[in-house]
Amino acid sequence: MEGKLLIFSAPSGAGKTTIVKYLCEQIPDIQFSVSATTREKRPNEIEGKDYYFLSQEEFLHRIAKKQFVEFEEVYSGTFYGTLRSEIERIWDSGKHVIFDLDVQGGMRLKKKFGENALSIFVKPPSIEVLVNRLTFRATETSQKISERILKAGSEMKFENNFDLILLNDNLESACETAKKWVLEFIGKR
Repeated sequence: MEGKLLIFSAPSGAGKTTIVKYLCEQIPDIQFSVSATTREKRPNEIEGKDYYFLSQEEFLHRIAKKQFVEFEEVYSGTFYGTLRSEIERIWDSGKHVIFDLDVQGGMRLKKKFGENALSIFVKPPSIEVLVNRLTFRATETSQKISERILKAGSEMKFENNFDLILLNDNLESACETAKKWVLEFIGKR
């Protein structure tokens, strides 16, 4: 089966991961695509559930073997990407694939899969709210938070490159809107 792709992209801290987790709990026909990364594993993360944690050498080897459908060096020395085998694994199980990706990765997947993909940009109410969210979750150094905020400013300029823009000023409302859009796209409503 070749299923559909549901792409959620946003600046770090906009709420895309929380929304994607909610959708995975609510909609049995979708499954989360686990990305590969070279960044350090956070204490609460699980290999193969949150990410496939690869060394930079292994990541570059897989790029050379064309095993990624998309990848990017998101921050200097830190790569993220979607393995072709991950999409095929989910489609083979009879489900649609849902992604939680950075903005550039989301746009690349949409371009590659066209009408078979729905791309949604999760928009934070403001940069100030992003700063508060990133600071509150306390998973990164102040330097990393500054890098993410700087990148967020440029990522926000790409929101119109997505099929839909989901304002996340109220998480419950954003989750319900996302659920409605996803169910319509996969033909369940």
